[in-house]
Formats: sequence, C-alpha cells, structure tokens
Amino acid sequence: MKVVILGAGAWGTALAVNAASAADAGMPRHQVTLWARNAAQVHDLQEQQANARYLPGIDLPGNLRLQGGDASLNQLAGAHDLIVLATPVSAARSMLQRLRHVGVPVAWLSKGFEAPVATEGSPALRASQTGLMVHEVRAQVAPGLKAGILSGPSFALEVARGQPTALVAASEHAEVRTALVAAFHSSSLRVYASDDLVGVEVGGAVKNVMAIAAGLCDGLQLGLNARAALITRGLAEMIRLGVALGARAETFTGLSGLGDLVLTATGDLSRNRKVGLLLAQGKTLPEVLESLGHVAEGVYCARTVVQRAASLGVDMPIAQSVVALLDGRLKASEAVALLMEREPKTELAGY
Repeated sequence: MKVVILGAGAWGTALAVNAASAADAGMPRHQVTLWARNAAQVHDLQEQQANARYLPGIDLPGNLRLQGGDASLNQLAGAHDLIVLATPVSAARSMLQRLRHVGVPVAWLSKGFEAPVATEGSPALRASQTGLMVHEVRAQVAPGLKAGILSGPSFALEVARGQPTALVAASEHAEVRTALVAAFHSSSLRVYASDDLVGVEVGGAVKNVMAIAAGLCDGLQLGLNARAALITRGLAEMIRLGVALGARAETFTGLSGLGDLVLTATGDLSRNRKVGLLLAQGKTLPEVLESLGHVAEGVYCARTVVQRAASLGVDMPIAQSVVALLDGRLKASEAVALLMEREPKTELAGY
C-alpha cells in the first residue's frame, strides 16, 4: 500500500516511522512517503536521518521516502492509495482545497476547531462560521472528498518507538476506515473503526482544553482528588457539546473521548497539560508558548470551543474558565474558586 503523510512535525513523522517500520507476519511493508512543504527541512531529514527538531532521538527507517517542496504535492497525492494530513487545524482548509479532486481516501490527524472566520450576513450564517471542525471544513471546500480522521490517545514519541498504542479511524465512508486500518494497524498500533466522525473530532479537540485545566490543577498542587473530579466533569462537558453537535454519547467512553482525555490530562508528554502547569507557576501566556516550541492546540481552540458551545446553549464552565485564564481575565487560583463555588446539581442530569 502506498501512503503519503503530508506534514513532517512530530506526529506526522512518528506515524510515518511506525508505518514504514511495521511488518506483520505474511504482509509486505507499506511504501510510506513523508512530505514537508519546506525543502530545507527535507534536506535536514535526509542528512540526519532523523527529525531532530520535532522528534529527537528517533532514527528514520531506511525505507521511508522523503519529499519536499510545494510543487511536488499534487504529483504525490495522485500517486498514493491513502493521503494523511499531519498539519495543524489552521492549515486544514487550504490543504483540503488542494486535495478536493483526488480520488483516494484522505484522513487528517489534527485535533481542534478552526479559528472563527469573519463573516458578514445573517446571525445564522455568522454562527455557522464559528469554530468549524475539520470535517465541517471539508464539507465546505471539498464536499466530494472521501475523508476521515485518525485519532485517539497517542504521544508521538511513543508511537515512533513502537510502544503499544490504540487509535480510532473515523469516517462516514467505509473505504476510508478500511484504508486507515490497512495502512496503520500493526503489532504495535491497534486501529479501531468508527462511523461517528463528529464524536471522534469533538473528543480530540475538547480534551486539549481540559488538559490545560488539569495541568493548572496539578501545578497548584490541588491533589489527586481534584484532578479526578476535573477529568470526570471535563468528560461531561465534552459529551454535552458532542451530543449537541450530533455525536453519539457512547463514543466519548472510547479511545477518542475518555482515552485521549486521560492521556492528555495526566501524561508528562502532554503539551497542553504543560501549558496549565506553567500558567500555575505565574508565567504569562506568551512566555508559556515561547517555552513550548511546539503547537499546543488547546490554546488556539479553547475560545472557539466556548463560542461554539454558547451558540448551541451548552454549558461548559471548565472550558470557560480556561479561556478566562488564557485571556488574563482570571488568575489561576480565581479560576479554581469560581468552579468550586458553582451551585450544587444532580451529577448525571444532562451530564
């Protein structure tokens, strides 16, 4: 199977390394190509046989093909059986526009909501442009494209090392799910299939916001009880938003919901959790982002998550507190106090 992964950041590189290295009994290796827009980055990858900037300490397999430069994109896309977008959410619209006429399955790895688009017109039209998920962007710019997402609890470094990981391939198109399973299911990477694309996307996006809150909780040394409460109530917020957007509630008990939330909220490799930890230390948001050196999607989509929830009448107090903290309207201790002082309610009423 010929697979091209577009985007040579940490996650794209890790998945390419894993897929190129995997060789199940009786099955040939896939032909995997890793593409980067910047030709200079590709030169560095070839010279070092590693992605020192985004995935240090991981050698690239000798059979992994490396391509670069914007001009090569269309040619590569047409020569493969599966195209995987390993770019941030902010780049999804332009990439999907370029790929809108390809006749093979396309999947994205990014988790989040697109930043709101400034739109004139009726309130309904403006609301429709508030924080689109990638599948909604695809519906706008490439409606004929058969596409989906590969998501779930996964740190890039562990996937690149071949440590056991489980993911979910979600799409309304069976052939997309089948292609993703065929490409990436191996002895170290287990891939489940789902047709609840909305649920999987919401879970992957909202867990990043909740991980910032969990990092704040740990950074303030509030204890394990507080962390458990935050994760549980964060899951409830995730379910409320997902169901309002058309997802199935049970999806959030799976890999892309509870699984991804627990990993990102507790794992030391989580960039979003680290944002919360650093904010708890009194650092400003610009200082936090500078120290990370990588994208933390929760920072960029938190406000959009809250806006989308508000447009649907969905209550998300934890997400709202994260936004107020990121905006500098609340201090860390004030955010915690605000949540603890909320009126008591029945636990499972409306989640």
